[in-house]
Amino acid sequence: MSAFFRRFFAPRWQHRDPAVRRQAVSRLDIGQAQDRERLERLVGDEDPDVRQAALARLDDPARLLALQMTHASPEWRARLVTLLSGREGATPLATRQALLERVDHAASLAEIALHGDNQTLRLAALARIDDEDTLIHQACENGIAAVRHAAAERITSEEGLTRLARQARRDKQVARLARERLNRQREDAAQAQAQRAERERILDALEQHARHAWEPLYAGRYRHLQREWDRLTDLPSADQERRYQDASLRCRKIISDHDAQHQSVFAADRRRSDADETRQALIEALEETLAGLRQSTHLTDQDLASLHAQKRLLASRWQALSDQHAPEAELSQRYAEALAEHDRIGRAWERLQHQADTLNDALSQADDTRLRHALETLDWPDDLPPSPLLERARERLDVPARDDDDTRKAERVAADVEELERLLERGAFKHASRLHQSLRQRLDALPPEPRRRYQPKLKQLAAQLAELRDWRGFVAGPKRDQLSQAIDQLADDLTLSDAELDSRHHRLVKEWRELGDAAANQQLSVRFRAASDRIHERLGPWRQARDQQRQKNLVAREALCTQLEALLDNPDPRADPDSLRQIRDRAREQWRHFSPVPRDQAESVGHRFGRIRHALQTLIDQRALQIASAKRQIIEEARALQTAATPAAQRAEQAKALQRRWRELGRAPKGEEQTLWREFRGLCDGIFAARESERDDRTQRARERLDAMQALIERIDAWQPASSADASILEQAISEAEGLEPLPSARRSDGMRRRWLGIVRARREWLSRLALHEQIQHWQTLRPLLDAHLQADARALDGQPAETIEAGVALDDDLLEAHRQRNAARQDPSEAIDVEKALTRLRVHLALLAGEKVSREDEPLRLAIQVERLNEGLNRAEMSKADELHGVLCAILATGPVPPPLWSREVGELDLSLTQMARLPAS
Repeated sequence: MSAFFRRFFAPRWQHRDPAVRRQAVSRLDIGQAQDRERLERLVGDEDPDVRQAALARLDDPARLLALQMTHASPEWRARLVTLLSGREGATPLATRQALLERVDHAASLAEIALHGDNQTLRLAALARIDDEDTLIHQACENGIAAVRHAAAERITSEEGLTRLARQARRDKQVARLARERLNRQREDAAQAQAQRAERERILDALEQHARHAWEPLYAGRYRHLQREWDRLTDLPSADQERRYQDASLRCRKIISDHDAQHQSVFAADRRRSDADETRQALIEALEETLAGLRQSTHLTDQDLASLHAQKRLLASRWQALSDQHAPEAELSQRYAEALAEHDRIGRAWERLQHQADTLNDALSQADDTRLRHALETLDWPDDLPPSPLLERARERLDVPARDDDDTRKAERVAADVEELERLLERGAFKHASRLHQSLRQRLDALPPEPRRRYQPKLKQLAAQLAELRDWRGFVAGPKRDQLSQAIDQLADDLTLSDAELDSRHHRLVKEWRELGDAAANQQLSVRFRAASDRIHERLGPWRQARDQQRQKNLVAREALCTQLEALLDNPDPRADPDSLRQIRDRAREQWRHFSPVPRDQAESVGHRFGRIRHALQTLIDQRALQIASAKRQIIEEARALQTAATPAAQRAEQAKALQRRWRELGRAPKGEEQTLWREFRGLCDGIFAARESERDDRTQRARERLDAMQALIERIDAWQPASSADASILEQAISEAEGLEPLPSARRSDGMRRRWLGIVRARREWLSRLALHEQIQHWQTLRPLLDAHLQADARALDGQPAETIEAGVALDDDLLEAHRQRNAARQDPSEAIDVEKALTRLRVHLALLAGEKVSREDEPLRLAIQVERLNEGLNRAEMSKADELHGVLCAILATGPVPPPLWSREVGELDLSLTQMARLPAS
């Protein structure tokens, strides 16, 4: 009753009837705080009409916005829009504009922008709108031109501008602006696309250019592409900028590498050219000395000593130059010929020295026979002048020299005339002058006929020699003055380093000596020599330090030779040729680094290092040949592996092991290494190709299994069992799926397995429901038999004789046994309470199978049945739901006799459970 009184005496604005609450709204006074609070509470009423009436009484948009979090209904939004747009209420414009900042609902802002009572208010609402569709609608439908234009200005997408140009029928200016902006955007997009395409073209060209080798136009092509890139006005993307920088870096590296290589080659060529010029001068000086010896009247010890000293100096400098650059074949040949001529003269002089005592004794004893035998043993060359001792011996025997014969004299004069002509053509003044002087003397000793034949030619050559002498004097005079001034300036120059000073001094002295006696001047010679002496004095400490450094270099070279000799004396039989090559190259670098050395010892240590290099190269070649033999063995193993019967994957692993052995061996001889590698790589490629083919076959078989599994899944997914007997089809499909296992490891395989398991689970569930359905249908066919048993039970319970009911239908063993038990139960009936408990238990068991709820009184029985089911499941194989239902139905048939009231009470729930289980889910 208290609840009734509370409802009866409640205020009208809280009445249960919405109509009463709506009437109460009009009676509330908005001026009173309590009524205003009631109105605000009614804004959230469950009835829309009540909410509408309450909102109509409120005209303060600020208060409505305060209710936003709790009462944001459609009616609330409509009232707020009405108040903010100025259609109702008296809120000032400035206040409404300020309140717009708190409105977040897009539709409300669009409504205010479309129907606001002021242009400024509409523009303020429009500024809060970001949706392009709403902006297009405002630009097309708004009644104020400024708002339409403002909305149109904020539309930027191509699709939006296209729609605006098509839909803006109300304002032609908006349509025109939309078309102009659309065309401008399309032009900008086309231009940007063209710029991007151009950048991509330049990038592709630059990247392709960066992959090319250097060519004469490489740098020009790179600069052209760089200018094209810089000419583009748009900004590249981060990926384009990265690609451009990478390609530019590679191009600049190729250019810088080529420039460095070009500079290195140019410097090497210049050093080689200087070395060749120096060798040329050295060979010419030795050749002139040898020619001068042959053309002199006598050969003395001083001449031979001078020749040997010049040869040692030439050999030392030749070796130093050869350590840096190999000589040309022509210069090497001339050098070998000059050395052979020097050795020939040296051997002749040694024979003369050996026979000198014999000749002196024979001359003193006037023993002509012994003297003649000594001359024959001496075998002095015909083209060499005799020594004073040899000349006395010949005079003693009155035996003219073999070349003093008139014919031989004429032949020698003819040969020397030709040599003089070649020397004049070459400009060798000093040698030509000596040869001309010798020819004049020998020409006077010739008979008249040969003398007349060669004298005109000799006069002509003498004129050329005089012209050459005058020309040398004409050129040498200013040159001597220039050299004197240059060496004076050099001696007074204190800014140069000692090395630079020594280099320039040597160059000036060399140029002075090359002038010979041309335009010789005593005053200039004294002046030049004085300046040279000052430089020598100034360079004394430096040269002393240089000599010490040369001595250190000599010690370092000797130590290097000692180390290499120790290596060669005990070579490692397993030494890697590449390591030996590195030792050889590093030794050569160190040899060049420890340069120069004292000249008198340079030749001997150079010969020693040359022998060591030859021995080291021989060791390298031997090890390389051994490696070549080992690599041929590896090739044979690879060839045998290619035809082996083992699996391709195993053969590929063995081929990888062979490759590792190949790399560990080192390099064979240079020409043979490439040939062996090409053959070995071809065999390995064949082995790996077989492995890839096997992989492809395995992949194809896996793909076929996947396709077969997919087809099986689609087939079983589309198959719907019609009866429980179709379970064999499902089991056959499961066996087929097991035969397709294992599937390849992949996401597709995992997805197929999950789908297959889901399909199998669904089909088994469907088959289980079909089995239940069939059991229940079969039970329905047994209802006449059950009814006959129930009628017989009723008659037996009324005291009539117990009847035996005939089945009349085909029953399986379980049902037949239950039928017999039912007939037997009427003959010896159980207690009624036992029958009731048994039937109640069967009803609860059937409800449990159907998944239905049972009453609270039957809950303990349900729990007992569940425990019994769990225990039975642990002790034997899991029973299907259909088999369990079959057992329950058999128990129902066997339970009796059942009184009719009991059956009437239980049959409804039994039928309901069976009906629930008989329903099949929608397929």
